[in-house]
Amino acid sequence: MGSFYVSMTRYIFTLAFILFQFIFLPSFSNAQSKEKGTQAQSIDKAIDAMMQPVADFIETVIFFKVEIATYKIPFVLIWLIGGAIFFTLYLGFINIWYFGHALDLVWGKYDNPDDAGEVSHFQALTAALSGTVGIGNIAGVAMAISIGGPGATFWIIVAGLLGMTSKFVECSLGVKYRKINVNGIVSGGPMYYLSKGLSENPKTKTLGRVLAALFALACVGGATGGGNMVQINQATQQFILITGGEQSFLYGQGWVFGVVMASLVALIIIGGIKSIAKVTDKIVPFMVGIYILAAFAIFAANFERIPTALLSIFTGAFAPDAVYGGFVAVLIIGFQRAAFSNEAGIGSASIAHSAAKTNHPISEGMVALLEPFIDTVVICTMTALVIVISGTYQSNSAAPEGIALTSRAFATVIDWFPIILSIAVILFALSTMISWSYYGQKSWEYLFGDSYLSILIYKLVFCIFIVIGSALSLGKVFALGDAMIFAMCFPNMFGLYFFAKEIKQDLREYVADLRSGKIKKYR
Repeated sequence: MGSFYVSMTRYIFTLAFILFQFIFLPSFSNAQSKEKGTQAQSIDKAIDAMMQPVADFIETVIFFKVEIATYKIPFVLIWLIGGAIFFTLYLGFINIWYFGHALDLVWGKYDNPDDAGEVSHFQALTAALSGTVGIGNIAGVAMAISIGGPGATFWIIVAGLLGMTSKFVECSLGVKYRKINVNGIVSGGPMYYLSKGLSENPKTKTLGRVLAALFALACVGGATGGGNMVQINQATQQFILITGGEQSFLYGQGWVFGVVMASLVALIIIGGIKSIAKVTDKIVPFMVGIYILAAFAIFAANFERIPTALLSIFTGAFAPDAVYGGFVAVLIIGFQRAAFSNEAGIGSASIAHSAAKTNHPISEGMVALLEPFIDTVVICTMTALVIVISGTYQSNSAAPEGIALTSRAFATVIDWFPIILSIAVILFALSTMISWSYYGQKSWEYLFGDSYLSILIYKLVFCIFIVIGSALSLGKVFALGDAMIFAMCFPNMFGLYFFAKEIKQDLREYVADLRSGKIKKYR
């Protein structure tokens, strides 16, 4: 019956794609036609107008501000950074002292093929990285610098380093309290460690269930918002840019590109985490490699400007020539973009890491702490340096810029670099969407069950939001995406504090077993 369901699912998605081709594609085949172009643009505008009140409402609720020393700061940032600082200090800077051991785990030195789980440490890391290494690293950093200047980069790095510990805690718990079905399929993440872990104490049993349900609801929203619409929106804008901008056959018709990408995502996510991991363990190293090579080409061509760029990042972070409010503004912008990029404290990555083949939960937490370092400290910093070195952020544009700013920065050295960037952006977007589809699916299953029909409905809804996201404006889609993802951190981070003593004890036992040789190397 399993193969029958898979075949039927493929048939449905294939049929949907064919219908889109024959019903909708003819409407834009003649790109030179003014009438058809206007009609297609009206579709984008209609979708944008429909989503505006939703985005405004959600943004207002999630990003409510508290006043500290006369400055209004989004409470969500205090919540995330405060938790990251607490666990970093409480666990004795594990993000620094066990960095080398984390690398050994990723290289497979401790991989036991007989351990329970679905994917290797490396595949779990790439699957999770594909959910974090995305448009936030390219467009998000560009937006932070266009608003807050080079100094925002410094706080992006600081937030990334602190976030490594938050990621360690949530992913260790994800493996510890995961659910392994009789068929070997794994389900894990905050909804499971909050409900199962807190239920061990009668006083927190009900609280755990409430927090788990709230997280699952927020995760479904985060999957369709930040993990989906933000990614496809910026990929669409970049594709339109390299195919002619306003002269492109897709100008004003971004939803068409969304249909194509939705179909591709649908074909990948049918097979679950194993299928996703097989794609991400190839795409992630490839796309990161492309992006890093392109960035190093910029550095090589502007080698003499690097010291000046680094100095402007540091001095701008503390804004010595500005009022204190300028410093606070830059700090907030940097932390917000870093949190969106690496998702530390959000809880999403623990869903992917829960599927890792290991009988030692702490080991997967070690692997997970590499995520914010790779995603934020390395890739985000490279993006920032390219933009600062090129000086493109100093344009007279009044509106915040995203992917277009990064594209111009790369084009300052070789004019065809935007094409390379476009390939990276589309791969970033694709990998992020397929990973977030899995996060959302596991949360959907927790809420509504894992029947074939339930999962099919979720996947169809997810693909529909890809089309919607491709048609929204930059400001609205980022606001909505930020809000949907940040909503997940409230139940997750609140629950993590209840596990502080437990995770510290588990860490001590793991380190003792590691030093005694009880945890063996297999390579």
